[in-house]
Amino acid sequence: MIEALAALAPHLRSRLESALDSGLLTLGCSQAALQSVLNLRDGTGEVIAGLRELEGTGITDKAAAEWLRALDRATGHTFMPDLVWSGPELPGLYARDTRRVYEELVGTAEESLWISTFAYFDGPRVFRDLAQRLDGTSGLQVKILLNIQRARGDTTASDQLVRRFTDRFWGTDWPGKSKPSIYYDPRSLELDGPGSVLHAKAVVADGEAVFITSANMTDAALDRNIELGLLVRDRALAANVTAHFQGLIDGALLNPLPSS
Repeated sequence: MIEALAALAPHLRSRLESALDSGLLTLGCSQAALQSVLNLRDGTGEVIAGLRELEGTGITDKAAAEWLRALDRATGHTFMPDLVWSGPELPGLYARDTRRVYEELVGTAEESLWISTFAYFDGPRVFRDLAQRLDGTSGLQVKILLNIQRARGDTTASDQLVRRFTDRFWGTDWPGKSKPSIYYDPRSLELDGPGSVLHAKAVVADGEAVFITSANMTDAALDRNIELGLLVRDRALAANVTAHFQGLIDGALLNPLPSS
C-alpha cells in the first residue's frame, strides 16, 4: 500500500509531508484526520494503509516525511502552491489556515527562518513559539524584518525612536533567551523622507518553504481578518526572496536593530 503514497498528487504529498513533519498528523492518524488535512474524499483508505505500512517499519513520523521528500526529489516533482486563508471557513472549499501554516514553518525550521511583517501586537504572545524554537534548536538562524513607525506629528529624533523601540522590543516584546537578528527600514523614520515603510509579509524556512501573505503578525490577521497568501516549497524561489532581503541589508537599505 506504500504505492498509494507515491501515487498521490505532488501537492497532496507536500501537505502530507508537512503535516507529518509538524505533528499535525501521525502515521497512525485516523481517516477523518487525513481527510481534513488533504481535503480528500476518495482514496483515503489506500493512503491510510500506506501510512500504517510505514508505521510498521518502525520509522518516526518525521522520518516518514523525509522519505516522502526524497521520493519527490527522485521523481522530479514540483509542488503546486497552497492557498492559505485567514477568516471564516467555507464548507466544501479546502484552504490552509494562516496561523497553522505560520506555526508549522516556525515549529519545523532547523537551519534558518526569515520573517518579515509590517505590524505585530502582543509581542510575548506572537513571538512565543518562535522564541522557544530559537532557544531549543542549535544552529537555527533567525532574521526578522520589522517596521518602526513614526507617529503622525512626532518630531522625535530618529535615533531616539530606534532606541525607544529597541528597549521595548528586547525588554518587553521578545520572550526568549536567544536573540534573533532584527532589521528595520530607516526611511519610515525620516522627518522629511519619502514616507516609505517595510510592508512585506513573508516567511522563508530552511531555504525551501516560502509563505507570502497579506497577514501581519497579529491575532486578528492570523485568525479573524480575511487574509490571503501562498505557500510554496521551491528552493529557487526561496533563494530569490532571501537574496533580495539580504541585498537590502548589505546595501544598508535595512538597518540592524541594536541587540541591547
